[in-house]
Amino acid sequence: MSSADVVIIGGGVIGASVAWHLARLGVTDVVLLEKDISLAAGSTGRSVGGIRHQFSSAVNVRLSQVSIAQFHRFSEDTDAPADFVWRGYLFALDNAADWAEFQTNVAMQQALGVDVRLLTPAEAAALVPGLMVDDLLGATYCPLDGVGDPYAITQGYAQAARRLGARVRIGVAATDIVVEGGRVVAVETTEGRIATRWVVNCAGPWAAQVGDLAGVDLPIVPLKRQVYITDAFDLMPRDIPMVIDFTPSFYFRREGAGLVLGMTNKDQPPGFDLSLDRNWLDVMITQALRRAPVLAEARIMRGWAGLYDTTPDGNPILGPVPEVAGFLVAAGFSGHGFMHSPATGQIIAEMIAHGAPSIDVAELGVERFTAAARREHNVI
Repeated sequence: MSSADVVIIGGGVIGASVAWHLARLGVTDVVLLEKDISLAAGSTGRSVGGIRHQFSSAVNVRLSQVSIAQFHRFSEDTDAPADFVWRGYLFALDNAADWAEFQTNVAMQQALGVDVRLLTPAEAAALVPGLMVDDLLGATYCPLDGVGDPYAITQGYAQAARRLGARVRIGVAATDIVVEGGRVVAVETTEGRIATRWVVNCAGPWAAQVGDLAGVDLPIVPLKRQVYITDAFDLMPRDIPMVIDFTPSFYFRREGAGLVLGMTNKDQPPGFDLSLDRNWLDVMITQALRRAPVLAEARIMRGWAGLYDTTPDGNPILGPVPEVAGFLVAAGFSGHGFMHSPATGQIIAEMIAHGAPSIDVAELGVERFTAAARREHNVI
């Protein structure tokens, strides 16, 4: 490991995607570092795996389009198994301002070629039997949205990258990034120094700490999110879409015979704590019963917590930083990392291999935080 063309820090789905896309473009002298005991051991492995087109900015919709196209051919491209369920996403809107925003968003999404629809409350109820819609103003639905397996996708990317020559090192942490003359020259690790001219920060919730190693200040903070799964539940059809009750950021979807339920605590302080908060579970259950009273018959089996890597505007940071040449960032996805991992891998790989990406993501550069950035509205 004395040298590499590119060192990727972070062995979640973003890092694995970057490694494979680089190798596919012929940049095979790549080292992927993961400090934990396995790939996808952090936020990726705790993700609920949602994949959607429904965003409030064109750049995020485009990232979804490119990513979903790649997801559909993932097994063909990587020779790795992957399970996807394309049952759609339904956003339930009970707030006039949000309903107006979503109608504008749908027009933009449709203009970009997305099959997304405005629904009446009655149509939403027909799509999701048991959904309480009396207070809804409307809903949006995209049948092209779905769910995937983040762990399987990460492993598939990593295995395919290895076959092309990339090296994946598990249990190896980056301890310093050496910068000379304003450019990356090496990464110090727990197993020695790797000379390199490119470092890609794919460390998710830990991206700010990795930035500190290079003397780069990144506005990315970790925020806890809690998820719960029920036992077998037969009072809703098996083919319901992912349902997002947007105002409280409560969601549920099918997971096998049961359901996955989650809700964002908008007052959650930053930090790396992954303990489950029983009080928050009670808040979530109250909201669940309000939106879908039939859920009173469901039984919570277990739960877990994961971390979002969040930015002030809910959008990722993609690309180089002005302070250090050769240091690229692919982090800050604010809960959208898995769904945008294919496009992200492509973009970062093209920046390194070709000098520029084929997708215009200039508005997602870190420099935007020196001005007034447009916030992504559709963050859950």
